[in-house]
Amino acid sequence: MIRLIANRGLLQIFFALQLVIGIMFIFNYMVYKNSISGIYEKVTENNRMVVKNIIQSFDSSFASINNLMFNIHALPYGQISNSEGKNDMEKVIALQDSLATMVSTLDFVEDAIITYDYNLAITTQGTSSMEALFDRKYTTDKYNSGFWTNFIRSEHDFTVFPAEIYSDINGAHKRNLIVAVDSSKIRMSNKKLMVLIDVNKMLNGIDLKTMMPGASLIVLNENRNVILSTEKDLDLVNILNDVYFNPSSEASLTHKNYEYNFYKSESNGFIYINKLPYQFQNIDSVSNANLWIMYGAIVLAVVLSALLSIYLYRPVKNILQLFGGSNKKGNDFIKIHSGILKVQRENESLKSQMNLVDEEIRRGVFLQTLDGYTHSREYEMQMQNHYAYLFQCRHFVMAAIHLIPQEDAGEETNLSVEQITEMIRSGVQESIDHAVVFHEEHLQFLALIGIEHPSDRKKVLKSFESYIKQTQRDAFASFRVWGCVSRAFESKISNCREGYQDIQNGFLYRNVNTKEWVTDTEAIRFVPDIHFPLQKLEKLSNCLLTGKTDEAMDIVDTIIEENASLRIHHHQMVHIAQTMFFIMLRQANASEENRQELFRIETEFIGKLHDAFNYQEIRALLIDGLRRIAAMRNYDPKSKLNPAFISQYIELHYMENLYLDHMAEVLDTSSKYFSNYFKKTFGVNYVEYLNKVRLSHAREYLKNTDLSIAEIGEKTGYTNSSTFTTTFKKYCGVSPSEYRKKTAN
Repeated sequence: MIRLIANRGLLQIFFALQLVIGIMFIFNYMVYKNSISGIYEKVTENNRMVVKNIIQSFDSSFASINNLMFNIHALPYGQISNSEGKNDMEKVIALQDSLATMVSTLDFVEDAIITYDYNLAITTQGTSSMEALFDRKYTTDKYNSGFWTNFIRSEHDFTVFPAEIYSDINGAHKRNLIVAVDSSKIRMSNKKLMVLIDVNKMLNGIDLKTMMPGASLIVLNENRNVILSTEKDLDLVNILNDVYFNPSSEASLTHKNYEYNFYKSESNGFIYINKLPYQFQNIDSVSNANLWIMYGAIVLAVVLSALLSIYLYRPVKNILQLFGGSNKKGNDFIKIHSGILKVQRENESLKSQMNLVDEEIRRGVFLQTLDGYTHSREYEMQMQNHYAYLFQCRHFVMAAIHLIPQEDAGEETNLSVEQITEMIRSGVQESIDHAVVFHEEHLQFLALIGIEHPSDRKKVLKSFESYIKQTQRDAFASFRVWGCVSRAFESKISNCREGYQDIQNGFLYRNVNTKEWVTDTEAIRFVPDIHFPLQKLEKLSNCLLTGKTDEAMDIVDTIIEENASLRIHHHQMVHIAQTMFFIMLRQANASEENRQELFRIETEFIGKLHDAFNYQEIRALLIDGLRRIAAMRNYDPKSKLNPAFISQYIELHYMENLYLDHMAEVLDTSSKYFSNYFKKTFGVNYVEYLNKVRLSHAREYLKNTDLSIAEIGEKTGYTNSSTFTTTFKKYCGVSPSEYRKKTAN
């Protein structure tokens, strides 16, 4: 116990409960000081006002009954029988209609009955006999049709009969009714009237619940007969005998722990009795008992609070154990508060991680919609949970943003891919509504932009161009920013692949000579012509072979500039550049020690070529590659004779007049020296080697084309067909025509 008391958490719970007990004692003492008798007087006074309002409601209801009877007497037809003693049905129907109209104004009136001869009864629902009416429709153990007939025949005042349960002859359709019969002493007409009042409907308009709990109300007629009571089995004989009732004032009577308040109506003489619990005379003993109850409750509450403190401290210790602070000294609740703060920090960290996971899931779903492959139905159902995030409008356009680091930028950026993605997402969403942005790969990003109508695409394109220009100047000044916008598509997951293909085509088919940094895929047009001169490419190869690097650079510049002026597409320029590079690469010295370096040069060139944005960058890559390849040739300027160059030159120019003098001029030597060098190097004389090259091409023409013998001779460098035929037969053993027939067979 001493250890428990030493814990501050236990004492805090105990004193908190004592504070609650003290507040409860103050309020109970205030109730005690106000006394039970004072409360009782206030309640009875309020009840008295409520009862008076109820009495006024009852008087108003019975006054309405009197007015109804007066209006019925005022109806025409003192008699309904004609001179022959028969009932005039026209008068009967007229009376019935008027009666139904009058009764409908009072919702608590069940029915009204008019009779002249004590047999025929006219009601709101039709005509009937008194016997059928009160022995079949409105039956009760106390009254029958004979009673009512005899009563209305006799002399009587306005009479209200007590409430009884009336039902039909089968005991069904039970109703609690009060029957009011007009006076026979004062006749306004020959009509005898009865009004049936539905007690439940009348009480619905009177709120009896506002009376004091346990109170009841009894209504007596002027002859002190009970006509309505909210309490069953009530015996008023002794009470009425003991009270002297003065009509001009109210009266009260105490009888067997109840108080009876009597009120008399000035309008109809009815007596209203309000029965309510009586205040006991030994109020002092009750007050003293209440005081002892208060003291006892306080003592018990203190004991209970001590036990409850020990009981409630158990979960406090359990919570401390969960937070790992049960063995530490100090305030338990402060330790719990510290643990809660720690959990909140962990929850915030977990929430941040979950947001990253959700973002990555949405990115994965989006990228997998672009792969074009069919997925399982279960996976498709999981993907559909994210479609509402992707497609926010009826149509969409896809946009791409590529960041290309600039080598000549003043400073390198230290931004992570996540930071760049968030910067692009916030920037695009600020400029364009309904846009979601995902990181595709490397520094390439895709945006899915929702639009309501395809015509909105122009507005999106303009906003996207403004964003690209702005971000090029500000956020990504150390990058070159390129963008592309696809066509408009209907918001279906199947159209994402087509939109992505639009973006890819935009990258391939963009104009290499444009100054715009955003490609509109709808504005791309086919370019059929490219500049690809074979002669200059041969000359480029020859220049590398002979060490004429500057002349080779001029050829590269000329070809690139000419294609740029034609405004060809990016992929066409890449193809031309690759072809030129591989032609240059063939002239490199492919020795064993240079092969690894050549492979590295080729890999680096291909990688940079596809990332190059315009033709100037492509030209710079070719020039750099040309210099590096030329540096690896180990060309000796003292000797221009090179077997590789000679064989390649003959292969490229065999259809021309390659005389010895021409070859000597190309190689800057004499024809005699060249002839001796050629025979020594190649093992055959120059003319024989040239004829073999020409005839190898001639055989291909004969096998694969329908050209004439003369045309083939001309294409292979022979000035006339006879020379071609003679030379062909000398080296091949058959004439050209025979060779063609032989190969055809």
